[in-house]
This record gives sequence, structure tokens and C-alpha cells, in this order.
Amino acid sequence: MRPNPPSLYDALLTRRAHGRKALAVLLDPDNLDEASLLHLLALSEAHPVDYFFVGGSLVLSEHQAALITLIKAHSDVPVLLFPSHSMHLDGPADGLLLLSLISGRNPDFLIGQHVVAAPRLRASGLQLLPTGYMLVDSGRQTTASYMSGTTPLPHNKPGIAACTAMAGEQLGLKLMYLDGGSGAQNPVSREMIAAVRAAVETPIIVGGGLNSGEKVYAALAAGADVVVVGNHIEAEPEFLGEVAGVVASFNRAAVPLARN
Repeated sequence: MRPNPPSLYDALLTRRAHGRKALAVLLDPDNLDEASLLHLLALSEAHPVDYFFVGGSLVLSEHQAALITLIKAHSDVPVLLFPSHSMHLDGPADGLLLLSLISGRNPDFLIGQHVVAAPRLRASGLQLLPTGYMLVDSGRQTTASYMSGTTPLPHNKPGIAACTAMAGEQLGLKLMYLDGGSGAQNPVSREMIAAVRAAVETPIIVGGGLNSGEKVYAALAAGADVVVVGNHIEAEPEFLGEVAGVVASFNRAAVPLARN
């Protein structure tokens, strides 16, 4: 009998308890071929990544499963599906961010897609991480807001984001994900991240528009537990070294605190 795999959620809680930050790289199957993925995996050997998130707002191609298989063949980094639809559940991943779009009022993305996916998820053996997904206005309409038919949270209303996250936590969601969306013009503000951090105890994931070390640092300093980079890594894979260095600097500073 195979032992149960380590709990991805417990690992996130342990990181948060010790003040340690994590880096996730979001891989869109529509934007990667084998050569570009292998190059990125080679870079991740030198510049450690904590998670690979795989998915996108469309996923038009049919090679998501093959992409995940390739990752698993070359890396021990946990792979989490980042689905936008119940059809995007294929591939030998380790877990799945079970997203509930709590920033919007489209019932299909609050519960509808989940009902359709439930039998497949039960049979999949994937570790499920119930996640309150909050789209935040980033200065331009993103694919995620268009495809979901929802209005993102106003970027200058941290109180709304805080109450939304609080409601999600009270409903039993285990993670909060603040996202400017793919191709975000501006990242989620420090004020909004800090407000959500003050409102909930869950780990917080932040993505969208994190295209410089300074922006990554600001998100982590404001209270993000996991930062997600995607588009900029696809365009400039060497950016991985810079962002990994920022995350590592936070974790070096957290070590003495963990020992007290």
C-alpha cells in the first residue's frame, strides 16, 4: 500500500507559521512548448521554485497532461492545477487549487463548475485546496475577468477585499488568492494585501503584474505567503533568478525568528 503523500496544505501552514515565503511559477499550456519548458525546468534547478501552477483562462491546446508529465519527469517540485473550467482537470498533478471566484457574482464560478467537476475530483486522488479566488482591477481588462463575466475588485478599495476574504474564510475556504490576472498592467496594491492579511489567518497567494524584483518584494512585505509569476517568466525566463533571490532573502531573515 502506497503511503499518503505529504499534505500540501499542511506544508503551506507550516511555512506561514515560520514566516517563510514561497514562489510559484504559473505555466500556461497554450504558451509553452517542450523546449521552453525544459529550459525553465533547468533554470529552476539553480533558482529553486516551490510550486508549479499549471493552467490558464482558456487552455486551448490539448497538451496540458503531457506538459505535467514532462515536469514530473524532470522535477520534484509539486504541481498544482490552476483550472478555470471543469474541463481543465487532466494531467498527473499533485493537487488542485479548487477556486471559488468570491470576488464575482457569477454562480457558475462560485459553485456551478464545482458541481460538474465533483465526481471527477473525487476519483482523481488529487489533493484539493479550497481557495477563495479574488480578481483585482489591474488597469486593464484581463482574460480571467472577461471569461468569467465578472467585475474585478476596485484596486483602491482594500476594505472590500478584506471583507471578501473574511467571508471566504468564514465559509471554510483554506487559501486566499489575490490576482491581477494574466497580463496585469499593475500588481495588487500593498494596501490591499496588507488589509487581507489583517483580516484572515489563511495563507495568501498573490499574482498578476509581478514583473520586477521590487514588486515581488512589496507583495511579500505586505503579507503575501506565496507569490506567483507567469507571463514575465515566459517572456524572460532569466527573471526567475531575480524573483527566487527576493524570496530567498525573506526566508533567510525568517530563520532566526523560527528558532525563537
